[in-house]
Amino acid sequence: MRLVDDVTASRSEPVPEPPKSETRPVAVAPNGGPVPCLRLFADEVVIHRTEGLGSTFDNELVPLLELSFEYEGVKVLAADEDDEVMIDLDRFVPRSQVDEARARRMLESFGAVPLECLDDYACDATADYVVRCEGNVHDFCGFSAYVVPQLRGMGWKVDVDPKYPFKVVQGEPAWQATVTSGPSREGDAEGGEKEALRPDWFGIQLGVVVDGKRVNLLPALLELLERSNGKPLAELAATTSRKCLALPVGDGLYLPIPAERARAILRVLAELYDGTSPKGELRVHPTRAGAVLALDEIFAKNGGEISFGGDARALAVVEEQNAPVVRVEQPKGLQATLRDYQIDGVSWLQNLRQREVGGILADDMGLGKTLQTIAHVMVEKEGGRLTTPALIIAPTSLVMNWQREFRKFAPELRVLVVHGSDRASAYDGIRDADVVVTSYPIVCRDEEKFAEWEFHLVILDEAQTIKNMKSRAHVACRSIVATHRLALSGTPVENHLGELWSLLDFVNPGLLGDELHFNRFYRVPIERLRNEDRLAALRELVAPYILRRNKRDVAKELPKKTEVMRPVELHGQQRELYESIRVAAHAEVRKLIKKKGLAASTIPILGALTKLRQVCCDPRLVRMTNVALPKESAKYRMFFDLLDKQLAGGHRVLVFSQFTSMLGLLEQGLVERKVKYAILTGSTADRAEAVDQFEKGGAKVFLISLKAGGTGLTLTSADVVIHYDPWWNPAIQAQATDRAYRIGQKKPVISYQLFAAGSVEERILGLQRSKKHVADAILGQGPAGNPLGEAELDILFAPLGA
Repeated sequence: MRLVDDVTASRSEPVPEPPKSETRPVAVAPNGGPVPCLRLFADEVVIHRTEGLGSTFDNELVPLLELSFEYEGVKVLAADEDDEVMIDLDRFVPRSQVDEARARRMLESFGAVPLECLDDYACDATADYVVRCEGNVHDFCGFSAYVVPQLRGMGWKVDVDPKYPFKVVQGEPAWQATVTSGPSREGDAEGGEKEALRPDWFGIQLGVVVDGKRVNLLPALLELLERSNGKPLAELAATTSRKCLALPVGDGLYLPIPAERARAILRVLAELYDGTSPKGELRVHPTRAGAVLALDEIFAKNGGEISFGGDARALAVVEEQNAPVVRVEQPKGLQATLRDYQIDGVSWLQNLRQREVGGILADDMGLGKTLQTIAHVMVEKEGGRLTTPALIIAPTSLVMNWQREFRKFAPELRVLVVHGSDRASAYDGIRDADVVVTSYPIVCRDEEKFAEWEFHLVILDEAQTIKNMKSRAHVACRSIVATHRLALSGTPVENHLGELWSLLDFVNPGLLGDELHFNRFYRVPIERLRNEDRLAALRELVAPYILRRNKRDVAKELPKKTEVMRPVELHGQQRELYESIRVAAHAEVRKLIKKKGLAASTIPILGALTKLRQVCCDPRLVRMTNVALPKESAKYRMFFDLLDKQLAGGHRVLVFSQFTSMLGLLEQGLVERKVKYAILTGSTADRAEAVDQFEKGGAKVFLISLKAGGTGLTLTSADVVIHYDPWWNPAIQAQATDRAYRIGQKKPVISYQLFAAGSVEERILGLQRSKKHVADAILGQGPAGNPLGEAELDILFAPLGA
């Protein structure tokens, strides 16, 4: 990044050469042939347009071209029908039809359209061509900026009328960005002195220097963003055959910006703009200041340069936001040996702390997010920065697990658990604790109690718990006062991008603007319009605040994982029951949607789909009066056939289902077969005992409800996972499988997915892929998925096997 003191410095560079692929041969004919001459001017033409049965006559100012040819210093109009040119009184030279035709073809290849071909155009001026029929200011300026210099370079004589309204800045003007800082709050520094904290916002101006005068381009660029309404930026920037974006710079001049640079600049501005900045300046949240340096990269890649000036302190913070991550040493008090990727994770967390921003540790399940977090807290303790406690908020079922992990890996830290009915007396112990562990329900109930304390660090485990921004948990967690914020979640995007906004609104309030701006500028364009430019802008914006590693990339020592799809054919009475319920439910759903709309019909739709899913699992799950339900289940039979083979092979099995009632039926079947098992559901009194029973070999099968056991378990003694029924979100099922497939697993893992062929279950598996794309769009490289609509509902309610 080049910093300058004098922001009005200017320079002039030659017009960039066009791409080699578009270079034309020299048009001047050899051996004294004609020299093509062009007069570029503008005049009003009458354009006749027809729309349906009606028509209009519009007067428009458009660029026109008068073509002529010069023979030995004598000029003749291209439209002149004479075959010869009089050089002097007694000498005539024949016109070269070949050379003149070649010149015409070349001019037309640059986008000039012969007026004689436009029956709907009426023009009184002497002209042969119009520049880009149905063009716009970007097309017209593109011709001035790129075509005219190239024609001159090939020997053409081009005369531009002094009053021509689409003139462009000659050469490459000096680009400048000015960064200023807003008001800062004051905080206590070491020694009791006051120091200025980071400003509440940064101001950015972007412009060029033309003839020694600085021109602010931000208003025009932001207006383009406002007008785009979610359309791809390419539609704004790539509007001509030469691909440029033209912006007014005063005195009737335009600045042509090459399309690639224009798209890149607009993409950065899209990251930073929230619609609330004052005219002429872009005000951004401090966490987004690092994106300013992306402008420097844009110009470097496009052969240009941009200088940065303004507030020195603001520029220092901007550079700090993009500072490389410094690798830290493992804390001395940690009772574990961190793997290389875990050291990288702790280093990343430390970098966030140094930059005073929050982040999301989104590693795959089983890569040790808990251990990396404990190491991060230990580094803060050993560095003397943990002067107030770190607060960890987790699901109720994981509170004691955090306590055990701290005792195991960081016994030096003083850990206080605030939980249970007798927790009132625990709050006084916060002042003496290094770490406070509590649950989401407790934070919601005791919000006023937690408001009395300030924390060095607040950490959300399974942070997707606050994905609903209107939920009590989100509001309560966001209100906690802490210097640093961290979220742990293997699934930061489960269903839609609004969940990502909720998490980042917690760790970095203001990073993505308010919910209305985020939906308008990112979510709707990405999810509904599939706008790749907005997707790229969002990915670049959030990338510094999300760390995502996959097992296949960093835990290469893990054994192989195999996923097997097992379709089940429904027959007889079970098939008939499915079809009868499906027909009735689909008809009722259509009536509801027609009467109330899709959004207002969500609950009954889910109820109807749930009943179909229950039939696929086992007809005994369906609650229907005055109906004799079948007692046979094809999937139930397949499950026990599969289980018998796995147990005979010495395997230990995890079984997941969304329905606790289905687990009850499976439990009954295990009792009948005298198979030792453990079970974990939301009603299990002692979660730890159930886990120990399985891990220590007291049970061969572990029945687990997806909701109760999808998180917070390490079950590496199992090597087979059976998903009895598919769930909407593939990430939830992947988390469940990763209870076994994680660090510490020594044996290959096989994951079976049972589903009724041709049923709603198989169609759910198909829709899972589009749900996964939402997460991949931000954490990976895939396109965004679309929300569930009526077309998807028709697929879900389709007949068996259709």
